Amino acid sequence: MKLFTYILATLILTPFILIQAQNGHSYIGVEACAMCHKTEKQGSQLSIWQNSKHSKAYETLKTDKANQIAKEKGFSTLAVETPECLKCHVSGYNIDASLKGKKFKVEDGVQCETCHGAGSDYKDMKVMKDKDLAIKNGLVMHDKLESFCIGCHNVESPTFVDMNIDEAWQKIKHSVPKTQN
Repeated sequence: MKLFTYILATLILTPFILIQAQNGHSYIGVEACAMCHKTEKQGSQLSIWQNSKHSKAYETLKTDKANQIAKEKGFSTLAVETPECLKCHVSGYNIDASLKGKKFKVEDGVQCETCHGAGSDYKDMKVMKDKDLAIKNGLVMHDKLESFCIGCHNVESPTFVDMNIDEAWQKIKHSVPKTQN
């Protein structure tokens, strides 16, 4: 069943990246997203990400351990230069440079736009205040986390550890708190 889920996730994720590019949405980077998503009122989303392994995913590729794994897998490049590693450790590693904004940095690891889609067309406050309009402009919301997360968190990863997606989500969830009237 896990293999089936992995194959399904791969089929889902690959077209997702292509659709984002075809729609002309470009990646703005975590710094641009953070402008509005760092306050307590917004659920301190930036600090949740900063304290997660996702924010350090690129850095892990710069380690001797990562290079050794890449070598054992038969790659002749350093882990930080290996597409098979980069595909899950950074946002936008294979996106055309014209779709990357000035503040976008692959070095920021697995950032907001990995999960929520390229933000150029939904970043404005006016758009973000209207969820349907934001979605129409590229915002991606996930109803089924497992089918998305397993695109990277799967047996293809040489460091894969079976995990409960719902439990893992509890560590990184970053909802906007409901306001009280």
